[in-house]
Amino acid sequence: MPNITLSISDETRQKMKQHPEVRWSNAIRTMIEKKLHDFEVAERLVGKSGLTKKDIELLSSKANKSMAKHAKRLLNEGNS
Repeated sequence: MPNITLSISDETRQKMKQHPEVRWSNAIRTMIEKKLHDFEVAERLVGKSGLTKKDIELLSSKANKSMAKHAKRLLNEGNS
């Protein structure tokens, strides 16, 4: 199996050391595999879709704005 090397901040490394029970290589491998799976699903959906790139960008923008508004509302509720 091929190996990869990545860089992390000293702060991240210190936080990781606080959890020696975690096999960090396995955790990262799982996250990479999940992300690749997500891309594969998205590519299959796009392949079946009649949406243009412009349509997707517009939907993405609207979703991001909506999520930001929701997050702001949740933060405001938490400060009440």
